Amino acid sequence: MASLSQAIPTIGREPPVLAGDPFSEAVLTSPFEFQHALREAGPVAYLSSYNVYAMGRYNEVRAALVNWQGFESGNGVGLFNPRNETPYRRPPSAILELDPPTHDAPRHALEQALGPRMLTGFRDGWARTAEIMVDQLLKREVIDAVSDLAEAFPLKVFPEAMGIPEEGRENLLVYSDHNFNSFGPNNALVEKGRKAFTDLVGWMGKQGSRESLRPDGLGARIWAKTDEGDLTAAQAGGVIRSLLIAGLDTTVHALGAIIDAFLSSPEQWQLLRAEPTRARVAFDEAIRWASPVQTFFRTATRDVVVADTKIPEGEKILMFLGAANRDPRRWDNPDHFDLNRDPSGHVGFGMGIHHCVGQHVARLEAEVVLHELARRVARIEPAGEPKPHLNNTLRGWKTLPVRLIAG
Repeated sequence: MASLSQAIPTIGREPPVLAGDPFSEAVLTSPFEFQHALREAGPVAYLSSYNVYAMGRYNEVRAALVNWQGFESGNGVGLFNPRNETPYRRPPSAILELDPPTHDAPRHALEQALGPRMLTGFRDGWARTAEIMVDQLLKREVIDAVSDLAEAFPLKVFPEAMGIPEEGRENLLVYSDHNFNSFGPNNALVEKGRKAFTDLVGWMGKQGSRESLRPDGLGARIWAKTDEGDLTAAQAGGVIRSLLIAGLDTTVHALGAIIDAFLSSPEQWQLLRAEPTRARVAFDEAIRWASPVQTFFRTATRDVVVADTKIPEGEKILMFLGAANRDPRRWDNPDHFDLNRDPSGHVGFGMGIHHCVGQHVARLEAEVVLHELARRVARIEPAGEPKPHLNNTLRGWKTLPVRLIAG
């Protein structure tokens, strides 16, 4: 349980100290009490468990996300600080942990490959895949909404669109999960996944190679940027690996969040069935409500004052996206999943130049799946005890047993 002790103020600049471990199993399983304590502590708090600053209110989190000049990603978006610590994780990612100007070229290539206009050509094929998958799922009495739907659909359509071989695609989930895990402390979760991740490093590298990609896929389009002089070969391989993570992980956890949301609010499912055009609103509301990506770190590039609290240069700041997305200062009745809400300002995919480039993939995949489910499924009912999937950065389900009632 989170507990607070107010530090002695010094001209109003010392933040309140928040005790408790946000990366403990209890908080990762159910973060809401800790996040409430963080928001109530103030605009900025100090986490004594890790000696870092933290933000949980919407306005401060959003402002920090867009202020890449003051809160950099280039020093890592995890707890590890390469300025003064021995690395326990791989070097920074090709995009997420870069700032301008080195960030600009690979980011531009990704946005071109995954932009809404480019993805439009995949809609019909993905909708047909969703139709076949839902047809098969309706024949079963009970399904696991995670493995049978939230993981199965993205693993089918997105690697295919990228042009990577079918064999071994399940490795992408293992690799991505540990990648996000490593943004937190070097705890038991990181240790548990380290060997499998290490074993996959070579395999993952091959997925980004030009030789392994089909010439008609999105990956080949990224490599074409090297021929045009827009990217180096090293950048192209890194961009493709980042793209595979961005286009899969966000979608898997988003789909799981959507099913969980409708289980908690079945009346909202009926609303979607009556108005299928609300599918995109349902997606963004589920991201706000569940925040599959819970946290990201930044580093102060200089002394930065936030609401009279000075965050010294070089200090890490932990931004709680999940807490911001349920901040009652921004959202009415924030713990309720509501399709009548406008969720478009959520920070579930970040903000500014580092917003999640895979969100357009996730939106399109979720939209075609939701349209097919809404067309064929009268009710979604719980069919067993769900099990949470524990990760230092991500929040989702390991298993989510449900019944799909046709109608």
